[in-house]
Amino acid sequence: MYLNIGGDVILYDQDIVGVFDLDKITVFKVNRTYLSTMEKKGKIVNTTENLPKSFVLFTNDREDIVYLSHLLPSTLLKRNNI
Repeated sequence: MYLNIGGDVILYDQDIVGVFDLDKITVFKVNRTYLSTMEKKGKIVNTTENLPKSFVLFTNDREDIVYLSHLLPSTLLKRNNI
């Protein structure tokens, strides 16, 4: 199955590691550091012009990519029953 995370981006759900709420996950320094490192590596894809509410950690060919989405994690999970 596939998951539409917004912004015309569709991901293969077997390669999705997790869906995370940006407001809750960025409270911890280790998570902010991880996102900062991914941004420096060019591994963050912003799928929205709006303020992102969630991020999807996706792995493809042993490479992690973070997709930012304007949709809430609960909405993304309901879309595909992950």
